Amino acid sequence: MIVAACCGPAPGSSPGARSRPGVPPPAPPRTPPRPTPRPRARTPPPPPTAAARSAAPAPRAFPHQPPQIAHGPRDRPRVALTFHGQGDPAIARALLTTAEAHGARLTVLAVGAWLDEHPELARRVLDGGHDLGNHTQRHLAVNDMSEADARAEITGCADRLKRLTGSIGAWFRPSRAPAASPLVQRLARDAGYPHVLSYDVDSLDYTRPGAPAVVRNVMAAARAGSVVSLHFGYADTVAALPDVLAELDRRGLHAVTTTELLS
Repeated sequence: MIVAACCGPAPGSSPGARSRPGVPPPAPPRTPPRPTPRPRARTPPPPPTAAARSAAPAPRAFPHQPPQIAHGPRDRPRVALTFHGQGDPAIARALLTTAEAHGARLTVLAVGAWLDEHPELARRVLDGGHDLGNHTQRHLAVNDMSEADARAEITGCADRLKRLTGSIGAWFRPSRAPAASPLVQRLARDAGYPHVLSYDVDSLDYTRPGAPAVVRNVMAAARAGSVVSLHFGYADTVAALPDVLAELDRRGLHAVTTTELLS
């Protein structure tokens, strides 16, 4: 006698779990994929330092010029308009823009404390094709100072220019004096400036005489080779500059940087 074996469900299984013909067993549950780690955000590199950018022109020695320069060659139709750099930055920008629109280039002797407050103006001057130089740190009477204090005034501004532009500036002019004392000349030379930049034409714009008087003061004395003293910070100067440039043009004189004047 044949005994039919009957296979019941395995202990603990349910009837629905038995295999059916032609139907594959259910796949085992998948393990959820691990999330792909996101790359860490890279810290952007620091902005380039002044030294990494193209450095501003350094001071140059002009062998045929004296240690203290008041004017350039008289046989070429050029003048240098030099500005003492401090005061309202909006006025500074207006003067630079006016000069550039006219095709003129200036020389800006910046006060170090002014650069501390408006560091972006150092590059603004250079980007316009102008000369940039040192007019001491605090714009005090540098000729009347002790040697240590005068040295600090010169090197303090030089250090700021170096940090902002990669150069100590093309020129040095003493503050509150048309010319440097022998001591200040020596200290400037020790700081890296072969010449002190003086001038032979004073606009007297700092006396606020009105724009027409500024124009008269400049044009009464300006001639080929002149170095003209002007200032940022005075509205009269902003108003006078277009007429000064137009009158220079009429006389056949071109406003150039001091470096260009002497080159």
